Amino acid sequence: MGSSSSSYAPKTIYLDVDGKVQKVVFSRHCSPCDIKELLCSSSNIPRFVVLFPSCTTLSNLLFSHRAFRINELKTEVTNRLAMLEKRVELEGLKVVEIEKCKNDLKKLRDEMASRGGGRVNCPCKYNFSDDGKKVTPRRDVPSYPKYTLSQETIEALKKPTFDVWHWEHNEMLSCLEYMYHDLGLVKEFNMNPITLKRWLHVNILHIPMHMNYRNNPFHNFRHCFCVSQMMYGMIHLCNLQEKLTLTDMGILMTAAVCHDLDHPGYNNTYQINARTELAVRYNDISPLENHHCAVAFQILSLPECNIFANVDPDAFKQIRQAIITLILATDMARHGEILDSFKQKVDNFDFTNEEHVTCLKMVLIKCCDISNEVRPTEVAEPWVDCLLEEYFMQSDREKSEGLPVAPFMDRDKVTKPTAQIGFIKFVLIPMFETVMKLFPQIEEIMVQPLRDSRDHYEELKQIDDAMTEVEPVLSISLSLSLSLSLSLSLSQYMC
Repeated sequence: MGSSSSSYAPKTIYLDVDGKVQKVVFSRHCSPCDIKELLCSSSNIPRFVVLFPSCTTLSNLLFSHRAFRINELKTEVTNRLAMLEKRVELEGLKVVEIEKCKNDLKKLRDEMASRGGGRVNCPCKYNFSDDGKKVTPRRDVPSYPKYTLSQETIEALKKPTFDVWHWEHNEMLSCLEYMYHDLGLVKEFNMNPITLKRWLHVNILHIPMHMNYRNNPFHNFRHCFCVSQMMYGMIHLCNLQEKLTLTDMGILMTAAVCHDLDHPGYNNTYQINARTELAVRYNDISPLENHHCAVAFQILSLPECNIFANVDPDAFKQIRQAIITLILATDMARHGEILDSFKQKVDNFDFTNEEHVTCLKMVLIKCCDISNEVRPTEVAEPWVDCLLEEYFMQSDREKSEGLPVAPFMDRDKVTKPTAQIGFIKFVLIPMFETVMKLFPQIEEIMVQPLRDSRDHYEELKQIDDAMTEVEPVLSISLSLSLSLSLSLSLSQYMC
């Protein structure tokens, strides 16, 4: 029984009735005796029964309850204050730790800068100011310079004659970005334009080199751009926009951009013979091409780089499988198999037949991957030098490791003409002539340059052969001349 009333407030009595607390409110004008009378009347209890020892006792009880409630409140407030003090203490420790971490990071950056002899570009998400006090998120948008394409460049991009040697990375990035917009792929796949920029940026310039095109003599980003530009050119030249779906073109372009990601500069033969990690991982089955696929989809798995983020999951599965199929088709070990399959279909080609279209896409990416000789001689020939340099690097390594060396890679056996003639005659021309059956318009601009290139290298080979035949004769003549001169000199000396 207790009350929380004051002399100016109603009086409240709490009764314990069958284990339940009941609240009874009385007017502030009621005295303790009046309350007793009312309780006795309502409960049929005789008035002489002692409910409270006295009215004074009732007042004491009421006061005790008030004191109990006050003590309760004091305890609660004390506990809450203790909790708040503990939280403040913990937050204070966190601030100290954060400041310590920022100071440690600043020291690390300074140390890296001193070792590198220059400013360090930190790739982390947050940049710390020099005073270590302000933390600001860095802009998560690629910062390469924007290059505005001229109308002349836009038209040149559509042709196989495009000269890739006059362009810097940022300019090639802008060209690739333009191709995706021009073909309607950004709209078709509902791509965020910033995501497209970021995806290209990670493929090419991101700091982790395992997700990048390496700085190889041949298999580098410029080769990636060559293949992608040739694909874009063939789409226009063959009017593929009228024959294939936008999804097909997105698959062709994306496979071209990703087809040699993280190429180590040593081919599948070396990977298998040397039992490298890639060969072991992929069981000697197209180890490089499988690796290119894996790296491509590692990049696309990053939310900020997923250009297909807004595509339906079932549709994305099909796109993913199609891109993988095309990249795996670039393994030259499968060249005969793929070309024979296409030859069987080309005479009765059906653009509504999914199997036919898939085979065509495989042949198209193969054509683009090895299309350098389609370009003008002044553009194509430097690529031969780059390829031979990469071949020689591999053959030198194979010799040092006691591995088999392919004759066409051996610097002691191969020349530029001998390297190109067989490849053009038996690989390039038969494949492009087969594609020409389906798209006759490529003969003048793609097939004829291959024939001219073959003739060019055959002439160079004839000159090399002639020089080889003449060299022994010259050597003998030189030797005889030296002997005669020596004899004359001795004769004069003797005289």
